[in-house]
Amino acid sequence: MKTDRILVIGALGQLGSELLYELRNEYSINQVVAADVSRHNQEIVESGPFETVDVLDATRLAAIIDKYKITQIYNLAALLSASGERNPQLAWKLNVDGLFHVLDIAKEKKIDKIYWPSSIAVFGPSTPKKNTPQHTVMDPSTMYGITKLAGERLCDYYFHKHQVDVRSLRYPGLIGYKSLPGGGTTDYAVDIFYKALENKPFECFLSKHTTLPMMYMSDAIQATLRLMNAPSKKVKIRSSYNVAAISFSPQEIAHAVKKHIPSFKIVYRPDFRQKIAESWPTTINDSAARKDWGWKHTYTLSKMTEDMLKGLVRTKKI
Repeated sequence: MKTDRILVIGALGQLGSELLYELRNEYSINQVVAADVSRHNQEIVESGPFETVDVLDATRLAAIIDKYKITQIYNLAALLSASGERNPQLAWKLNVDGLFHVLDIAKEKKIDKIYWPSSIAVFGPSTPKKNTPQHTVMDPSTMYGITKLAGERLCDYYFHKHQVDVRSLRYPGLIGYKSLPGGGTTDYAVDIFYKALENKPFECFLSKHTTLPMMYMSDAIQATLRLMNAPSKKVKIRSSYNVAAISFSPQEIAHAVKKHIPSFKIVYRPDFRQKIAESWPTTINDSAARKDWGWKHTYTLSKMTEDMLKGLVRTKKI
């Protein structure tokens, strides 16, 4: 049995709730402490150690770390792209100041490992759109992207300046059925499945040909755990690694859904999120992650579509 004690901040979010489940499988329930600013998911709140905490409250955060003798922290607390445009001040505070608190505490308490997620939102209009390289122009045009770029630089700084073992992935759009998305520009690729199973037409806020990098949640979780379990010497990038799986447009995922639900209908009414999407890449080069610590994805668009539909029915989300 591994002896690490892990704190997952933002454990009730789309990524956090699924990562928490996998971590408790890999370790044990009592070794993995869930933390969030709310208690809206009673299943998680009651299933193991849980603490209500705001990542902006550094004093309480430090107290929880001491209480449970934490050795690893996953800081997943964030305001996502679309939500960040509506409240840029909060996006900066939560995404940057929150990370700063975690890194500073990790330095002071000599925490073994830190995980913090970045995003393809760090790229922008001047970034190469196809096969976007690991090291390239980064000129984000959203507050979310700006905060993630600032966070990447903080991670790299704390590793080289203070030897904090911090690790990060630049996630593409994440798709999963176990929890609702949290306000991102790629959320359409989750909501489309709900509408299809409810026999409702889906109104897409992106145009039909808007291709974006995406990843099924199972692949995202495996990438995260693979990176965190890699020997430190194999983690050669301390800002954030590109990771990729599949890229598709709303029209392509609609066709995949129609193979299972032929009556499904979709209409396209792009809104402010269209401009955000157009600033992001269409495909990502993640050769560094594949070479350094053996990343590889499993899910194709068709396999993901089938699993999403079955999962929503099985878990009675619809």
